[in-house]
Amino acid sequence: MIFRFSAIAVAVVLVAGCQSTVENTDPAEPVPVPYMTPPVSQEGALEQREPDLCGARNYVSVLGQPSSVIPTLGVSGPISVVEWRGIEPQEYNPKRVVFRLDQLGNIFNIDCG
Repeated sequence: MIFRFSAIAVAVVLVAGCQSTVENTDPAEPVPVPYMTPPVSQEGALEQREPDLCGARNYVSVLGQPSSVIPTLGVSGPISVVEWRGIEPQEYNPKRVVFRLDQLGNIFNIDCG
């Protein structure tokens, strides 16, 4: 009987230890600084990236603004909006404008891809 009680007490303590009773006290992650990706030329790479073929530099004025401004920009070609730590399309499209958002939903990077 004592052994059963001990085993149950240990199990309860282990399960209680897995539950977090303390709120997340970690400071918020720092917000990334908005920037434009500089043109890259990679000779011998698997993919040859064309510098700013999508016209990303035309949208520099929206860096740091909320993602709600993206539909108002009138982008005529394909676009991709990548949320903070979101999944990005894996196929490279040099004519697609990619807007990357920070954890607050603001645009922190614009490039082609």
